[in-house]
Amino acid sequence: MKKQQHLKTDKFACTTMIVGKDASVDGSVIIAHSDDDVSDTRVIYVPSQKGENNIYRSVYYDDASFGPMKYNSTAIRRYIGTSRGNGYDTKDYPNSFDLGKISQPDNTFSYFDSSYGIMNEHNLMIGECTCGAKVHPNPKHNVRIFYSSELSRVALERCKTAREAIDLIAELIYQYGYYGTGETLLLGDADEGWVMEMCGYDLDGSDGIWVAQRVPDDHYFVEANEFRIRDIYMNKNDKRVNNVKDLPCYFKSSLENNPEKENDDLLYSSNLFKACEDNGWIEKNTKHLDWLPTVSYGEYNHPYYSLRRVWRAFSKVAPLSNLQPYVDDGYTRAYPFSLKPEKKLSVLDVASIYRDHYEGTEFDLTRGRAAGPFNNPVRCEGNPDHGDSWNLNKHKPAGAWERPISIYRCGMMWINQAKRNGNDSTGFSWIGLDRPVANCIMPFYSKMKSLPEKIETMNLLEFAFKGNSAWWAFNFVANYVNLNYEYMMREVVALQNQLEKDSAGKIKPVLDGQSSEFIIEFCNNNLDTVVNKWWELAVTLIVRYNDGCITTGPNNIMEKLDYPKSWLKDVGFYEGPINY
Repeated sequence: MKKQQHLKTDKFACTTMIVGKDASVDGSVIIAHSDDDVSDTRVIYVPSQKGENNIYRSVYYDDASFGPMKYNSTAIRRYIGTSRGNGYDTKDYPNSFDLGKISQPDNTFSYFDSSYGIMNEHNLMIGECTCGAKVHPNPKHNVRIFYSSELSRVALERCKTAREAIDLIAELIYQYGYYGTGETLLLGDADEGWVMEMCGYDLDGSDGIWVAQRVPDDHYFVEANEFRIRDIYMNKNDKRVNNVKDLPCYFKSSLENNPEKENDDLLYSSNLFKACEDNGWIEKNTKHLDWLPTVSYGEYNHPYYSLRRVWRAFSKVAPLSNLQPYVDDGYTRAYPFSLKPEKKLSVLDVASIYRDHYEGTEFDLTRGRAAGPFNNPVRCEGNPDHGDSWNLNKHKPAGAWERPISIYRCGMMWINQAKRNGNDSTGFSWIGLDRPVANCIMPFYSKMKSLPEKIETMNLLEFAFKGNSAWWAFNFVANYVNLNYEYMMREVVALQNQLEKDSAGKIKPVLDGQSSEFIIEFCNNNLDTVVNKWWELAVTLIVRYNDGCITTGPNNIMEKLDYPKSWLKDVGFYEGPINY
């Protein structure tokens, strides 16, 4: 068996979004996520278990948590074993071993899984992003066994709605402990979307703290590696007792102006006020706290690493809001929790937001000397998620690039949508492999009983041109266009638009409640079509843009592509050796 290698990759510094059902063009709730790392990006179908009589479910360590490098969970294989169906590799590497076990019901639901759970057969949907917190506990066997990724999977296995998922996650943190970084899980179904933010508070503790807030149905929400929930008002039933196990696992926040009434759309863990008081994060007997500065240091890595993306996403969906890109500090209240978009959004509109590099703004990464002669927005960087970078009071970067929503190191993205049709709902997970700007999102019906082998196959250490891994087709093109970004991306965008619009048209009748008999066959065939087209695109780019030239036909072979005169002047070409 192979020994796993732990690649020192950039990690899960993601961007995640919610579109409420009244803010979308077709009445869908949309939950989206970009997995901004390059690691194990396989999308695996996890089958349901019915009447299996499994008494316990093992809970596994998550490499996404930045914890110790062990447990046989790494950037190459996040999990190896048999408990999640045949899609997970059980041959080439030794099996993962667990942090602990929880009781298991006889029946579970099927779902799509990647670095985090994605979507289940009942259209419960997940999104995620990592957020810095003041305390990052390590995992400990049978004491702190849950990170957000395993929480997302257990929720998909057992829950049908977002509220059910919050109840379950709250109970799991309460009973089995939380470890790792601060985290946000977006939880959505066909009716509503919720933001659930969580972290540890004690390096030796056996639980965790969290808050959750519902996004209004006509609003759009975005989060980018910094907590977004703010004011929590102590519930009148929260007695701040020493033994939190005497309390329910969570409370509803009181209303700001009426402590006797509860806010159905704002929840918090029952140990929140006590834990923050014991840590000296709030004054004794405080009945209100601001979650963001209480439990975290705000942004991490560098100023505007998070907030610039929040500003950009909001300004794209609501330009008349006139939100400003500059703020006083990472705890700013300049940006609302969520806002109403000025036009209703589709899945393809959300994909467009994910493909942004601040084009047309003062932060445009496709302009300036760093973009090179062909307007390339890629800016390679160091690992943003390590050392003291979580705390900008200590971490003083020597320099920084703007952090775009579409970043070169994105491993994959998904845009989930679920729509209510009478008593039933319909859902699709649109999967895009590698970085958003150069991928093609492909829909997969939530009730599929399997996923194509090409999307379940991927190894960062094994490449084959036109091989059996869909991810490598997109990764190859995304990297190849860096040779001449401006010209080559025109070809990528044209194919991207054609294939995505075709898919949207094909699934629309199913979303509208019409027959779904053809849809599974379409999803499977569409993956083959798109991946084949992407390999064809790769061949076209290699032939057409060769040795700094362009070939467009039999009478136009290897024509020199001149550099722009403005760039030549900027880099000193005209001061070169032109005479003796």
